[in-house]
Amino acid sequence: MNTKYSDLINQTFYFPQEEFTLNKDNLHFHGIDLMKLVEQYGTPLKFTYLPKISQNINRAKMWFRNAMEKHGYEAKYFYCYCTKSSHFEFILNEALKNNIHIETSSAFDINIVENLMEQGKINKNSFIVCNGFKRDQYVTNIARLINNGHKNTIPVIDNFEELDLLQDQIDGKFKIGIRIAAEEEPKFEFYTSRLGIGYKDILPFYRKQIAENKKVELKMLHFFINAGINDTAYYWNELVKCLKVYIALKKECPSLDSLNIGGGFPIKNSLAFEYDYQYMVDEILNQIKIACDDAEVDVPHIFTEFGSFTVGEAGGALYQVLYQKKQNDRENWNMIDSSFITTLPDTWAINKRFVMLAVNRWNDIYE
Repeated sequence: MNTKYSDLINQTFYFPQEEFTLNKDNLHFHGIDLMKLVEQYGTPLKFTYLPKISQNINRAKMWFRNAMEKHGYEAKYFYCYCTKSSHFEFILNEALKNNIHIETSSAFDINIVENLMEQGKINKNSFIVCNGFKRDQYVTNIARLINNGHKNTIPVIDNFEELDLLQDQIDGKFKIGIRIAAEEEPKFEFYTSRLGIGYKDILPFYRKQIAENKKVELKMLHFFINAGINDTAYYWNELVKCLKVYIALKKECPSLDSLNIGGGFPIKNSLAFEYDYQYMVDEILNQIKIACDDAEVDVPHIFTEFGSFTVGEAGGALYQVLYQKKQNDRENWNMIDSSFITTLPDTWAINKRFVMLAVNRWNDIYE
């Protein structure tokens, strides 16, 4: 009878895998002996394997490049990193090695952007896409960034009042985007996203506040759904609705040239994880091209804002089992030396699943 922990894993999953291998009793992550990390630094220990960040960025760029070539999609792709996933300097430094752009969601994100500019890690050609609900300090910081000469800053309008708030503080003409408040899945407890402006309200909003406004230039429509990018009838239906709004706007607004499809790429949360990224990118661009060709409008540049996809698979946490607590006849609980919640790999991680593996003693009997 196969009763070792290594037997359990091998009987349940294909193993070893790209990032996980075994050396006798010890687990390796991208070739790094995790037990040696424990011996050197102790536990609990949170770590990041930086090359994975660059690898995922460049994988995404490749998928979009391949799809654009396949479908004759004559526009550009821009990869933005969603800073709220992880604000650590070493994360941003690694991500910015790959000619990417930045998406912000709060006032202090702008301070980070300004610091990166001072260091020469962001330049005037870098896009800064400012998302989220904008309170006073956030508006002030966005205005300061634009007034100091960064013309590729694009505040994405989240509600009807934000445009006036921004105009009050920004000198001269500036670019904007509009976020669509997508409808949530039928099983979701809320009907629409808390962010953005409703599908039916966007064109009237444009006509009333933007069309004759010499101070603003509408460049981007932003589309994101809470469930992420998945091959479901719900996702494709929302994308089609988004494209109808984009085409209607484009026909009245020649300056509109970009579609931001947000983030939402899933990450590996199980050894049994499967997801065809290239297929999804192919089909998204195919649907956009078909809709635009049928309507005789130019296809938009594509922006994405991948956060968890950028950093979620690059990190991990190591814990020590301190004690095994027997609660009843059948359950033994392993008590660890920290909390899973306080060492999540990125800030979107609450309520998510993660790969959980033993670091050592793979030849011991499992329970």
